[in-house]
Amino acid sequence: MRVARVTKSWTTKSAEETVLVGRELAAMLRPPKLLILRGNLGAGKTTLVKGLAAELTSVEQEDVTSPTFTLVHEYSGGSVLLYHLDLYRLQQERELDVLGIEEMRREETIVLVEWGEKFPGLVSEADGEIAIEHGGGDLRTITLRLG
Repeated sequence: MRVARVTKSWTTKSAEETVLVGRELAAMLRPPKLLILRGNLGAGKTTLVKGLAAELTSVEQEDVTSPTFTLVHEYSGGSVLLYHLDLYRLQQERELDVLGIEEMRREETIVLVEWGEKFPGLVSEADGEIAIEHGGGDLRTITLRLG
């Protein structure tokens, strides 16, 4: 990942506010992008993606779910194709080869990768990150960093 600068930060106090930040983030992201989606378990990564996906692809929020077991979800509609990956269950960087991340990176795509920070090669290829810090209860701090 290139040297990152903080583009913007938000503080949310509910899942609904986190979804709204996702919608706002969508307006700031232009494909092609590969972003690491960083946050602990339960931080609200998928909740944020609900807003991003709804804004970018017109998918319904309730259709956006965590790709923990499927590894990849694809959301399409409009001019953007959104990939949401969850690498939590992967242990070695060579396991990424079967996912076809390079093939996902096209002119019309935004690729969001949860737990991507586990893999230095992927981090070096990323255009930035969206970090979510859990502040207790429903409080979240969301920071967008782009290189």
